[in-house]
Amino acid sequence: MSIRLLLVDDEDLVRFGLRTILDLTDDIDVVGEASDGAQAVSAARALRPEVVLMDIRMPRVDGLAATRQILDQPDPPKVVILTTFHLDEYVYSALQAGASGFLLKDTPPRQIVTAIRAVAAGSEMLSPAVTRRLIAEYVAPRDHPQRVESRRKLALLSDRERDVLTLIGRGLSNADAAQNLFMSEATIKTYVSRMLTKLELTNRTQAAILAHEAGLYD
Repeated sequence: MSIRLLLVDDEDLVRFGLRTILDLTDDIDVVGEASDGAQAVSAARALRPEVVLMDIRMPRVDGLAATRQILDQPDPPKVVILTTFHLDEYVYSALQAGASGFLLKDTPPRQIVTAIRAVAAGSEMLSPAVTRRLIAEYVAPRDHPQRVESRRKLALLSDRERDVLTLIGRGLSNADAAQNLFMSEATIKTYVSRMLTKLELTNRTQAAILAHEAGLYD
């Protein structure tokens, strides 16, 4: 079955270019387009895409507000942020809101297609290096109230769940975490799922952000 995808960008040329690339694939179906965040929210509700490629900087309703509203919908799609910036406070906020990752607008076509497939399959599209850079740039300082709240949430975890979170926050994959903790990859996946449920988070990137905000690596 094809991956149902919604394109959101305020520039007609960008949407045209992306659609041209994606129309060449056999397993991605562009079910709609939107030129601002308000249209994106309505289109996501009506068209039920599996993945939304979301421009972050748009007039009227920006991609951040649209991402939050879309992810609040029942059984929401995955959202991947499109940006021209490697590091951007809007991207960080979107990841906190539950976006599954981000792509630069100059990403090669083959990588865009690979990213969409990965996100549709349940992965986050954000490299460990980029995660660390985002966290270093935008995570709350030691005296910020957010750190107190993040530490409160960490107290909900078992010792083993905390071990898994520590490795995820350092950018390790499930396979690498399994090797470090002498577990199977399936067991690590179970711990990750349980941990995300307890912390009321959507994905591993949010978990990594929370770990750093709580001062787990201080």
